[in-house]
Amino acid sequence: MTTIPTAERAERGPLSTDELAARIARDIPPGSYVNLGIGQPTRIAEHLAADAGIVLHTENGMLGMGPAAQGDAVDPDLTNAGKVPVTELPGAAYFHHADSFAMMRGGHLDVCVLGAFQVSQHGDLANWHTGDPDAVPAVGGAMDLAVGARRVLVMMKLFARDGAPKLVPACTYPLTGAGCVSLVYTDHGVFEPGPDGVRVRETYGITVAELRERVSVDLLD
Repeated sequence: MTTIPTAERAERGPLSTDELAARIARDIPPGSYVNLGIGQPTRIAEHLAADAGIVLHTENGMLGMGPAAQGDAVDPDLTNAGKVPVTELPGAAYFHHADSFAMMRGGHLDVCVLGAFQVSQHGDLANWHTGDPDAVPAVGGAMDLAVGARRVLVMMKLFARDGAPKLVPACTYPLTGAGCVSLVYTDHGVFEPGPDGVRVRETYGITVAELRERVSVDLLD
């Protein structure tokens, strides 16, 4: 495997949510069938090229979802899984919730993009529960996507509100899926988990040396 040099962009960053969404959109291959998880990942829909032929799937039963609806385009009966009003593109289709999950579980999605509480250096994903007794679990379709999509991408902030890194040696929160994450896109960089550690693909507003002082995973550059 050819090693790709790390692109350090310490002079700019961290990326905003929209900048990060646009960055992920550029990596989604044309013609892909894609599920965008609830929360930040839904913003990616605003940055997909209209001529890329990317078909968005939502687990509440729709193929051909467009960007978020605004103004007079809002239809309260047309929402994504996060209950955000969306638009439909030509050729959009609707189907039963069970059929939508069959698509996810059957390996018919090329890419899914999920948020996360933690990702381990080996690609384990924790995004449905913090383990806190007062926290409300939110499984949704994450477990089905984690094992059913051909590639699982994560979109998250690298550090929690208390400054703790969310890219960790081993997840301490309940797992959504084991070894399922292909790439982790964060406001401070893009990371590729693997058996030997985490390869740093890009950084934003921080250097690899600075990252090594703030995270405890094995960073490869």
